[in-house]
Amino acid sequence: MSIVARHKKIAFYGVVAEDGEKFVRMPKFTQLTTSKNPIEYNRQYVDEPFQESDVVGYSPSISYAFDRHTDKEVQTDIIRISDEELIGSDAVRNIVVVDIETGEAVKRAYAVIPSTEGDNINVYTYSGNFKCKGELVIGTAESSDNWQTCTFTPKTE
Repeated sequence: MSIVARHKKIAFYGVVAEDGEKFVRMPKFTQLTTSKNPIEYNRQYVDEPFQESDVVGYSPSISYAFDRHTDKEVQTDIIRISDEELIGSDAVRNIVVVDIETGEAVKRAYAVIPSTEGDNINVYTYSGNFKCKGELVIGTAESSDNWQTCTFTPKTE
């Protein structure tokens, strides 16, 4: 058994291009933390001295933060969503998270929810959340450019 290094699980952001969606690595992020946010159904039966809980759904989110770099395509798109105050489907992007050791991957649509910018005195920063906008798709990912971009293939049933 071996530990999984954080840099071996990387995220790719679906940048909208003229020829379709392109999954681009999310570089220079100082935070990409997933919260599962389970939705619970809790109840206590009259003949039992305890409460039961079941998970009936999930509403995952990913909190993000990054130092602004001028030549990063993903950051430019997130900043555009924030600066132009895009709403609805204009602010939804797919994110693929890949274990680059195994090629296992998951994809989900998220709403880009900007929060703060400029809260660091040394470098311009942005932060916010990606919030769930669709079902989880399990699959695999491959890369032909040393994981700068990836191709996602959904698992077939």
